[in-house]
Amino acid sequence: MKTIFVNGCFDVLHRGHIELFKYARSLGDSLIVAIDTDDRVKSMKGPTRPFNNQFDRKFILDSIKYIDKVLFFYSDKNLEDLVYLYKPHIMVVGSDWKNKKIIGSQYANEVRYFERVGDYSTTKILQGSSDW
Repeated sequence: MKTIFVNGCFDVLHRGHIELFKYARSLGDSLIVAIDTDDRVKSMKGPTRPFNNQFDRKFILDSIKYIDKVLFFYSDKNLEDLVYLYKPHIMVVGSDWKNKKIIGSQYANEVRYFERVGDYSTTKILQGSSDW
């Protein structure tokens, strides 16, 4: 069984997220998505985030046909431990992570980068921008 691993906040879903999940799932037999806990999102993105709490985000992600398992992580070390535990064949990360440290990537056989689809952005959605 070929396992694929994706992680992120996935606070307000948009087409770009769904395209990412669709692409990632096409690479293997099982897609695991790890999401930041509310406290972690708040510490990284500020006091007004996340917009949706971690349980609602998990519920929505569990409902997407491309995703087989949704997990929470609360720290870099916890994320690294999850990647170590599942030892995915492929980690899929956004292309904006090229040339940056990918947490846990040493436990995956391969890292693949996913190019952004259009100009979709959770931040733009939350700011009420219609430019996308």
